[in-house]
Amino acid sequence: MKILVCIKQVPGSNNVEVDPVTGVLKRSGVPSKINPYDLYSIETALSFAERFGGTVDCITMGPPQAKAVIEEAICMGVRGGTVLSDRKFAGADVLATAHTLAQGIRKCGTYDVILCGKQTTDGDTAQVGAELAEYMNIPNVANVLSVDGCQDGKLQLTVGLDEKIVSLEIAMPCLISMESDVNTPRLPSYRIKKTLTEDAVNFLSFTDFEDQDPNHYGLSGSATQVERIFPPEKTANKETILGDSETQAKALLDLLHDRKML
Repeated sequence: MKILVCIKQVPGSNNVEVDPVTGVLKRSGVPSKINPYDLYSIETALSFAERFGGTVDCITMGPPQAKAVIEEAICMGVRGGTVLSDRKFAGADVLATAHTLAQGIRKCGTYDVILCGKQTTDGDTAQVGAELAEYMNIPNVANVLSVDGCQDGKLQLTVGLDEKIVSLEIAMPCLISMESDVNTPRLPSYRIKKTLTEDAVNFLSFTDFEDQDPNHYGLSGSATQVERIFPPEKTANKETILGDSETQAKALLDLLHDRKML
């Protein structure tokens, strides 16, 4: 069985500037890390491969330095990975991102299961997984809590809905988006890190793809445009409420009512 995990490099700090013209994050010079939600997908994929047999690869889209998250995934146990990197991909919204990932995945080969994290900490849209499945023309399930089994070409899943937890089956090939906090991701291996070579990570660019229309990628291929984006205002103002617990509770309640927060 061949398993692929889609991961992303995200800013490692909340102090990130926004380009006022394009509305995209200024990532240059900002410390980065692997998207926390993707760690649960990596652990799910590795555990699944250990139980039922198979290989696990990963893929990401980003600048060349996104190679770091692929290497981290390899140190966790992933076999290898690919970075989709080209200036034409910059500024992509969820639609253009999903299209780019689909093109890259097709170039890498065929997979029985594709896993995505619930969402990313920099975009928080939770839409790329479903849109990628549409481009790949495969079924998908979101909010997956666990992969419980594999039988007759189908995965048995536990899925969390708003008010209940359900068990269901999905035919492979398929895409599943994992919920957060569903497992404990393993730590990267220092031993593997010491053995990493330059060719451990593969790179693909626009020229490698079947679709050679530049209007399908990056800002040009984005169906949505950011009208205005700005960081929240920071304030150091504070108010101290003295007195016993009953006095403090009443003062806090009055304050919330005054500010129309209740």
